[in-house]
Amino acid sequence: MKRLLLAFQFLTIIPVKKDLAADEDDIAKSASVFVIVGFIQGILLITADYVSGIFFHQDLVIAIVLLMLVLSNGGFHLDGLADTFDAIAVKSSGDFEKDKEKRLSVMKDSSTGPAGVTAIVFILLLKYSALKNLSHFLPFTYYSSLLLMPVISKWAMVVSMLHGKAAREDGLGKIFMNKTGFKETASSTLLLILILILIQALSSRYALGNQHVFYVILFGVLYSFCRISVYFFNKKFGGLTGDTLGAISELTEIAFLFMVIIWSRLSI
Repeated sequence: MKRLLLAFQFLTIIPVKKDLAADEDDIAKSASVFVIVGFIQGILLITADYVSGIFFHQDLVIAIVLLMLVLSNGGFHLDGLADTFDAIAVKSSGDFEKDKEKRLSVMKDSSTGPAGVTAIVFILLLKYSALKNLSHFLPFTYYSSLLLMPVISKWAMVVSMLHGKAAREDGLGKIFMNKTGFKETASSTLLLILILILIQALSSRYALGNQHVFYVILFGVLYSFCRISVYFFNKKFGGLTGDTLGAISELTEIAFLFMVIIWSRLSI
């Protein structure tokens, strides 16, 4: 239970017990239940869609759903995305160490630059457009995507922690990168598989017949995406930070939605 409460503290603004006594091992082990936090967020998104759908047009409903996603995360992941893109935008001088320190300092700056603002605008626009596109497919496709979008992104963060290294010598990013190992990643993956099995079992009458094939492909593509992201951030920053993990989370959600759209079109 402590791990789950810690995961809620790190990933959301959902009020939980604040005075938890936790060491670095407890913090790192909380990564094993990140997908459960994502599952709760997914339920909130479906609830927001259903309730707002009683009163508003679908276009506005999708905007409300995205607002719920951002608010439940506290905007942390979007902030990480913006800081990451601001740092990426720093021009290279040819000296890796000098460039790395400059990019890390830009990433730590509380102000948001043009690259960061552009990243936020486009990520929200792409999510909105993707969800609007999905709303024209089967209800199962749309609602399962709402449920799984935050689940998949949390899993991607854990996979990235496993394969990444800390770019800084301080902060929560270092704790997660140094102490999140195979056991936490395996637990996260098992929980994700159980969630997928549950969805398939409860809605087998409404799902596409080859849905399990899509899930296998999804795992492979998103795992590869995480490895590529880790490699890219190692090249740019010498490792990962909390901000880059937020960026991976946001980008994974887009990749997931795009994959659902492509698969749905191919399956029609």
